[in-house]
Amino acid sequence: MKIVITADTHIPKKKQLPYKLLQEFERADLIIHAGDWSSIEIYHTLRGFADVKGVYGNNDSDEVRGTLPEKEIIEVKGYRIGIVHGHGEKKTTENRALEAFEGVTLDIIVFGHSHIPMIKYYKKTLLINPGSPTDKRALPYYSYVNLSLHEGIKTEIIYFR
Repeated sequence: MKIVITADTHIPKKKQLPYKLLQEFERADLIIHAGDWSSIEIYHTLRGFADVKGVYGNNDSDEVRGTLPEKEIIEVKGYRIGIVHGHGEKKTTENRALEAFEGVTLDIIVFGHSHIPMIKYYKKTLLINPGSPTDKRALPYYSYVNLSLHEGIKTEIIYFR
């Protein structure tokens, strides 16, 4: 199963979804968006490519907040995946994402907010932040993550200009 993970698209404030990301969506079985869509139109656009799971972020419209949850747990191919944006006060984004699922056994936690791509383990849970495909801030590249769940977990951060 191929999963494309993105977050912090901030559309229409930023710009359009990049062509490179749209090409990945065409090959995806599932798309996960970790919040800050900004408008519900992006959700509907992604649904035209594959099944979409996602949450709202701190910059999302009332319409997005009314459609998507603040956090969600899904099961894919026997893996339990928690999705949260990661915004809040105090602590790091990573620690807020971990705290959002405290006491819950998960294989993977997907979060966004910081726009800083990251893949790493915290104990036995894989933490994934895809960065942003439209707002790289001070980083040299835009990014998203490809996740494959086929005989194990395989992840890759895709960087592009």
